[in-house]
Amino acid sequence: MEIPMMLELLFATNNMNKVKEAELVLSRFGIALKAVAIDKIEIQSSSLREIAIYAAKSAFRVAKRPIIVEDSGLFIDALNGFPGPYSNYVYKTIGLKGILKLLDGVTDRRARFTAVVALAVGEGDVYVFEGSIEGYISSEIRGGSGFGFDPIFIPVGCSKTFGEMDIAEKTIYSHRGKAFRELGIWILNNRDKALIQSKAL
Repeated sequence: MEIPMMLELLFATNNMNKVKEAELVLSRFGIALKAVAIDKIEIQSSSLREIAIYAAKSAFRVAKRPIIVEDSGLFIDALNGFPGPYSNYVYKTIGLKGILKLLDGVTDRRARFTAVVALAVGEGDVYVFEGSIEGYISSEIRGGSGFGFDPIFIPVGCSKTFGEMDIAEKTIYSHRGKAFRELGIWILNNRDKALIQSKAL
């Protein structure tokens, strides 16, 4: 498939680790990212999808051009889906050791990572792309790569945690890689419609 001229999309985030992972995927679709620090409004909700859509609309009102936001969470079966949409807060408060402590003695360590990417091309015009990966929580912290809960999450079919993988290997499996690949495919098929206000590089 012939990739057209590179386009630039705004990515409303302060997390450069997310930017690097997204860029690795989207560059193959002729898309470059520009991270911007926008004070988007994030609602409290049990739904990652609702959070991402609301934040994307909020970011578009500020940027006045197509912009993406991403929200993700770790859902642990034995903890009834906790920390889920509160993953960032939980990571900052109790961290990896806190999660492992909550699972001390628990044999059911099944979990999944889910990412939701929302592309806003207008205040009321938002497209949503989701990716999930099943796995389980390791018994110890393993690896120094990645970020967040990566060092304790082992995807199904793998022996390594995300924290033991380099970024290229991680994006093959990861929830974020899947969501951004869906976005890239959609943009290839809807380039004119979605990116009419975007900047060609």
